[in-house]
Amino acid sequence: MKRVIQSKLLIVSKMLALGRFFIKQRFIRNYASGKKLLEIAEDQNTGIHIISMARPPVNSLNLELLEELKTSLIETQKSNCKGIVLTSSLSTVFSAGLDIMELYKPDIERLTAYWRTLQDTWMTLYGLEIPIAAAINGASPAGGCLLAISCEYRVFVEGKHTIGLNETQLGIAAPQWFIDLFVNTIGYRHAELALLRGTLFYPNEALNIGLVDELANDKAEAIKKCQKYISSYDRILKQARNITKLKLREKLISWLQEHREIELNNIKQFIQLANIQKSLHAYIETLKQK
Repeated sequence: MKRVIQSKLLIVSKMLALGRFFIKQRFIRNYASGKKLLEIAEDQNTGIHIISMARPPVNSLNLELLEELKTSLIETQKSNCKGIVLTSSLSTVFSAGLDIMELYKPDIERLTAYWRTLQDTWMTLYGLEIPIAAAINGASPAGGCLLAISCEYRVFVEGKHTIGLNETQLGIAAPQWFIDLFVNTIGYRHAELALLRGTLFYPNEALNIGLVDELANDKAEAIKKCQKYISSYDRILKQARNITKLKLREKLISWLQEHREIELNNIKQFIQLANIQKSLHAYIETLKQK
């Protein structure tokens, strides 16, 4: 347990700049970073922070966005807020996942920093003590799905968008810690078929297999349901809840801590394979045609 807690005490960067604005007639505080990759607000009525990814066009997770997300999670937990809702400022996309351009013809030094930051950001998110729920307001494939299922609770906005780990459709394999978390979330058999096929699930399908916990008509309703989930712990002793959560999540975090350098080296070798780069190139070309 001590090792898990220590792993979450990462180096904190400078505080985000303070601003103010109004959302739905509720007074909140908005912290916007200089790079504007995140929009972070505190609802004064509930004490719940809303972290919105804000990197158009699809919130692809590049090095800079991951660094900001990690820092914001640490800072928000330190502020003693009641909980966090993770969502997107984009209208139809939660997150398209890992930025393919970080993997395509990579600079090895940057790729190393990128993957280590991804690992650290995930351990921070997954090991967060305070309640965190995802208001998934659009498409959420691959790494976007990872972010969502790393939260405690997930509310998916209804529509034509999908969620899932579709790495095999891109010609790559999901990392072991992606797979283990996916199996923990929806069960082995559902996960096995979905991972092999790279299946993406529409909202009702995701609800039926337990990939998400609730559906919502729109983003506002999804956020409200996430806040209701977080507020459900108001009468639960915080210390007891936090210890229980860390016990539930310790195994996956410990695995990544112990294997992070091996996994990093494997990823660097895998990504540089000629056939993998060819698959990434083909995928990038399809995106250019859309």
